[in-house]
Amino acid sequence: MLKGAQRDPQLITSSWHKLQEPIDGVVVREVLHVPGDRGTLTEIFRADWGPSGPVSQVFHIELRGKAISAWHCHRDAVDRLFGLTGCLKIVLFDGRDASPTRGRVNEFTVGRDRPTLIVVPPEVWHGVQNLDATPASLVNMPSHAYDYAAPDHYRLPQDTAEIPYRWL
Repeated sequence: MLKGAQRDPQLITSSWHKLQEPIDGVVVREVLHVPGDRGTLTEIFRADWGPSGPVSQVFHIELRGKAISAWHCHRDAVDRLFGLTGCLKIVLFDGRDASPTRGRVNEFTVGRDRPTLIVVPPEVWHGVQNLDATPASLVNMPSHAYDYAAPDHYRLPQDTAEIPYRWL
């Protein structure tokens, strides 16, 4: 071994997931594509995958190449985010005062190659970055439909000092 060489620290688990302590209440469900003779089926959501409750709305977001949509959270709604196409980075920050994981950041890379459902509890800040140069898609299935008159939607700028994370 050459002088000064250092061993890499463990960054992933044996199942190829990023090594990180989970945020309390966050549910992550990686799914497998089911290839068939006519194409590929991918389950996006099932109520038996974990904490559920109602799905009050379903919407699709297409992020332009390299776009960042951050930071936002909800006081009451649960978001269910599913990376569908492209390569997306979803980052969560636990800013809840009473949470045992307050201050923790979780980062997930999801999309076409690694379809994953991420359930984001109320008051957990989250943002999404498209890592590709081409558009990428995300589906959200929130527990509360968007209220046009009184949105349960709070925002911070993507470079806020309140969240210890810097987007690339």
